[in-house]
Amino acid sequence: MYLLIPVTLAIAAQASTASTIDQGRALTTMFYKGADTAVWARFSDRMKQALGKVESLSSLRAQVEEQAGVEQAVVDEKIETVSGLQVYLRIARFSNAPGPMMVQWALGSTGTVEGFFIRPVPREAPTERLDYATKTSLNLPFAGQWFVFWGGRTLAQNYHTVSVDQRFAYDILIQHRGSSHQGDGKRNEDYYGFAQTLVAPAAGTVVGIENGIEDNVPGVMNPKQPMGNHVIIDHGNGEFSFFAHFRKGSVAVKKGDALRAGDLLGLVGNSGNSSEPHLHYHLQDTAEFAKGRGLPAAFQDYVADGQWVKRGEPVRGQVIEKR
Repeated sequence: MYLLIPVTLAIAAQASTASTIDQGRALTTMFYKGADTAVWARFSDRMKQALGKVESLSSLRAQVEEQAGVEQAVVDEKIETVSGLQVYLRIARFSNAPGPMMVQWALGSTGTVEGFFIRPVPREAPTERLDYATKTSLNLPFAGQWFVFWGGRTLAQNYHTVSVDQRFAYDILIQHRGSSHQGDGKRNEDYYGFAQTLVAPAAGTVVGIENGIEDNVPGVMNPKQPMGNHVIIDHGNGEFSFFAHFRKGSVAVKKGDALRAGDLLGLVGNSGNSSEPHLHYHLQDTAEFAKGRGLPAAFQDYVADGQWVKRGEPVRGQVIEKR
């Protein structure tokens, strides 16, 4: 409801923890007091492009005040590192909000603001599938070593857990030396995962595709077409695989195709509600996006952080590859 700009997956150098706390507090105070010009001056070019104009800050503040009121007390503060960005996270009580609110600023190495939002503290979506055993024998759908950016069953591990349909989803990319890209990361081609091959994790029938959506400029997302170019596979047992964000024109299958495990699906892209090239994958119990319930997706016979896993669910921070 109060989402302004999400923290992207882009990489930046780290600022000091003490400095991040001070900057986060100062930015929050400036925003509350209406010092919009000063806050705007701290925004990165990507943030300015997303918001459009400095007057947007006034509108956003009015929206927060109308729906949540004003901040009454700070409950907690902490600093997190998200792919190199230093993130100031503040939990507070607001006068008109029924529950705690979260204020978050993501800062780059020079103190530029790369992400900012105020919204209710999210909660994990209810599910009756915590004990569900994946029926399909899933293989990792890529070759080589990949990094699990979001994955796991808790909100701390996986921001997807707030969605019923994506309760057990994954976002997976490629990193080298802690970065997902080379250079300044302004082009999709700078990202190690861009145009990497994705294959079917198991046998099934293609029941949905999209192949004509433009790839985003890194950092600029397309929420109107959240899946972007995608493939949906019916595994025939009440389980459906969803692959999102393919490169435009790279999807190599069509609706109705019968697939075997390992068949080519397409290439990693940056289409849809995506901030940089990566794979979004989740398993659910219907073929329609956002209309089903998420299912645990356990993969078989893979290596996680150097250890063989016969069958398991990758979690945030792991480096995984086929055995």
